[in-house]
Amino acid sequence: MIWLRVDGRRLRPAKILCVARNYPEHAKESGGEVPESPVFFLKPTTALLASGGTILLPPQSHRVELECELAAILGTGGRDVPRARAMGLVMGYAVIFDITARDLQQQAKEKGLPWTAAKGFDTFAPISAITPAKRVRDPNALAIRAEINGDVVQDSNTREMVHKVPDLIASASRIMTLERGDILATGTPAGVREIRAGDRLRGTIEHVGLLEARVARKV
Repeated sequence: MIWLRVDGRRLRPAKILCVARNYPEHAKESGGEVPESPVFFLKPTTALLASGGTILLPPQSHRVELECELAAILGTGGRDVPRARAMGLVMGYAVIFDITARDLQQQAKEKGLPWTAAKGFDTFAPISAITPAKRVRDPNALAIRAEINGDVVQDSNTREMVHKVPDLIASASRIMTLERGDILATGTPAGVREIRAGDRLRGTIEHVGLLEARVARKV
């Protein structure tokens, strides 16, 4: 597990809370609709990987895909947080990759089983350095882009999110207690692509930062 750093302070990650189908075009390409209310799932903090690290493709999967997302890092926790106070919990933002073993996820869905394994392998949550929240004027209006070997595969803007950052925080806090160090990955735009050993990945979000990773097969 890695430690997070914000304004020179170390922050222990608490949990990685992710949002499914929060961009209409991604929902369409994945064969579904945007949920009326946010749908959350968790990734373990052991999946975190610092920028510049190597994503390891597990032998259990034959199709692993890249999803580039905006992450909000919480500096304060809470339960039943009103939307009007939600942004006060955020201490910073980062670029995060939600790496997914798509074949394992599909198999689990077909059997009506949880798909934690598809999301939870070690190295399946690369994350960039954190930019303090005060430097990001509006997290709901940021250009977001992902590249594989220099080819742009995702090119969108966080304004396309159906459920905005304060809505996600407020909604999540009605389900579980949010904690200092929580990472909220806000969903991915269209353009999800398969990654293979030898690939070099690059994710950028306007005013937030850069995330880079290599891909290798786990031996």
